[in-house]
Amino acid sequence: MEELSLMKRKFVDYIDKVIKNNHISHTYLIEINNNDEDYSYVLSFVKMIFSNMSYDDVCKSNLPIFSQIDSHNYPDLQVIEPDGSMIKKSQLLELQKDYNNKSLLGGKRIYIIKQAEKLNASSANTILKFLEEPEDDIIAILLTDNRYHVLDTILSRCQVLTLREDNLVFSDDQSLEEVLKYVLNPKEFFIQYKNIVENLLVDKNIAKDKLLLIERILVCYMNFEYSNDSFDNKNILSMLEQIEQGKILFILDVLENEIPKLEFNVNYKMWLDSLFSKLVIGG
Repeated sequence: MEELSLMKRKFVDYIDKVIKNNHISHTYLIEINNNDEDYSYVLSFVKMIFSNMSYDDVCKSNLPIFSQIDSHNYPDLQVIEPDGSMIKKSQLLELQKDYNNKSLLGGKRIYIIKQAEKLNASSANTILKFLEEPEDDIIAILLTDNRYHVLDTILSRCQVLTLREDNLVFSDDQSLEEVLKYVLNPKEFFIQYKNIVENLLVDKNIAKDKLLLIERILVCYMNFEYSNDSFDNKNILSMLEQIEQGKILFILDVLENEIPKLEFNVNYKMWLDSLFSKLVIGG
């Protein structure tokens, strides 16, 4: 059996527990690196649902339906991919039409939507009712490379899992260190406000990229249980080691709630002031 990375091990352990306890959700959003290896784990999850087998048993089995699943030819599995630059409303209407009929095999039906961040407002509205009022035998699996690129109306209705491996090489990013310093010590934000808004977080796109990266740094720091070997940047590691675990969890909660708001037409400066005001509360 292959040696699994930390993130994949967590994913496999979780889906094994889901299958064993028959606690399958109706809707999953799975963060993946866009490669065949990560997608193979998604298909393994699909095989586990259809066969009620563990991950290890699926890997050792040669059931005929597994090759059909791999080739997207299994009758009760549909895979939706973007048509050009977006997932179109017509694709989802066709999916709903097909899934209005009962399974020919009498079991569960699964649909996978690749690159779910390419659901626009129109196509998202089309799929929302399907997600909100699912039939007992229909399971949705949405895939994305970043949960925060998915519309909030979709994200809020999904159980989020991740297969993403985080690259923790930040040696040359001095600006990232500076932003992290202010996130960890938010009272300094208001003292250094002019420098921050003119040189570090000059617009919402830069702020979103930096803060998403900081969120991942914090998540990895917690997941790796403070392992020095997980970070090449010792300045970042030193900053994190001075912060209590509870405060890091508070910061993660604030970032998770506030970053998605940048997807909407918000006043950026007001949003930035509000973000750091909320971080100060936990300081």
